Amino acid sequence: MSEEQLSIKVQIAERFYPLKIKKQDEEKIRKAAKLINDKVLQYKQRYTDKDAQDFMAMAALQFVINLLDCQQQQNVVSLEKELEVLNSELDELLN
Repeated sequence: MSEEQLSIKVQIAERFYPLKIKKQDEEKIRKAAKLINDKVLQYKQRYTDKDAQDFMAMAALQFVINLLDCQQQQNVVSLEKELEVLNSELDELLN
């Protein structure tokens, strides 16, 4: 194992997962695991008749929806920037 790699165990929904990661990614991975666990706990408290797989699926669905929203928002920002550039070029050509 190189100096850049780190072995950690992350707990997600009452299971432990051993990971080999870059040392600089540790905080991000632990934060991600905490967010997942917090979301699973919310579903567990809300729906007592479901199992852990249901909670994980619902948490995953919610996180992916948020990811898609962010990607769509990023695409809109990129499109706006491209339109601004085109608008500037058109202004220069017309003047």
